Amino acid sequence: MNRDVIIACDFNSKADLMAFLDNFNNEERKPFLKVGMELFYAEGPAIVKEIKARGHKIFLDLKLHDIPNTVKKAMSVLSDLDVDITNLHAAGTNAMMEAALEGLTRADGSRPLLIAVTQLTSTSEERMKEDLLIDHPLDEVVMHYAKNAKVSGLDGVVCSPLEAGKVKDVCGEAFLTITPGVRFADGEAGDQVRVTTPAKARELGSDYIVVGRPITQAADPVAAYRRCVSEFLGE
Repeated sequence: MNRDVIIACDFNSKADLMAFLDNFNNEERKPFLKVGMELFYAEGPAIVKEIKARGHKIFLDLKLHDIPNTVKKAMSVLSDLDVDITNLHAAGTNAMMEAALEGLTRADGSRPLLIAVTQLTSTSEERMKEDLLIDHPLDEVVMHYAKNAKVSGLDGVVCSPLEAGKVKDVCGEAFLTITPGVRFADGEAGDQVRVTTPAKARELGSDYIVVGRPITQAADPVAAYRRCVSEFLGE
């Protein structure tokens, strides 16, 4: 599996997104982009199609979590958008994940990669225990969710880079790890709790890293992106 850097396009309008993407017009490498709730809810499915038309791969990050039949139907709609990766919450149970996979799979058997969110990188063990009443250690919960995702037929999980290596140990090297919570060594952590650098994420076993503000809010986004690729991929 080829590793890659995914830019989190957390913009609230098409205009802001396109202004950002215009920075990369002369770049040979078209960045892999994450479209999350903010942008998708602001602009709808059309923005996904427009980004695809510009030659970018897309991780559609909507984190579905509902009853199995509802998620199955929603995934069938998302499959028509021709994204490369999409996701859901592993906490929705194995039945929901299995239904999602069924809905996402097209008539010809093709489908985007389907990834499960274990625990958000903004979640600490203290918050998990106090807010969610989950008394097991955070690491144990993440690995249990990862194993459930694999058993359900999913391709991988979203997890902290700090957990990526252990996910590989538990679920196998082919099981993908997509890791947000990545910051440059000289940058700020923001609202993330479990964070590390691009180079360290590579060492820990991340297949994809998701990087937002360190690139999108940089004075020179292209230079920041190149730095991230260099540190993560060793190019």
